Amino acid sequence: MTDLQKKLLELLEKDSRLTVPQLSKLLDVGESEVANNIAELEKNKIILKYHTVVNWSKQKNPWVSAMIEVNITPQRDVGFDKIAERIYRFPQVKSVYLMSGSYDLCVIIEEKTLQDVSRFVFEKLAPLEHVTGTKTHFVMKRYKDAGVVFDDVEDDRRLVISP
Repeated sequence: MTDLQKKLLELLEKDSRLTVPQLSKLLDVGESEVANNIAELEKNKIILKYHTVVNWSKQKNPWVSAMIEVNITPQRDVGFDKIAERIYRFPQVKSVYLMSGSYDLCVIIEEKTLQDVSRFVFEKLAPLEHVTGTKTHFVMKRYKDAGVVFDDVEDDRRLVISP
């Protein structure tokens, strides 16, 4: 990977709405060079998707997010991969991570209600072969996600001192 591609990835990760002309100016290279590098990064599956961070709590019907700790028995020759694949294929699942520590997989899901999350766990996740236990944690409030702060916080809270 070139230095230009690394810089492109850093800029696009911070703001995927940056246009090719804007990126060209920021990186001081030609637009065609930027476009070609982005196309190559997409082709090589380094850029997988452009993502929008949404503050669902500002909507009337916000989604319920949950982090589920999953303990599993790894399968011979494939380890944790096959069960992780079965789990990430469910549409409610947003992320799956192999973890070190007291549980094996961290599964992040979004559903419309607490009951829908519970139903997913006891009807779909817990009964899967090789799943030996789950523990569900509901997200109460998001403060920061994908580098974006959610609270409307003033940047400077210092008191103004006047003579």
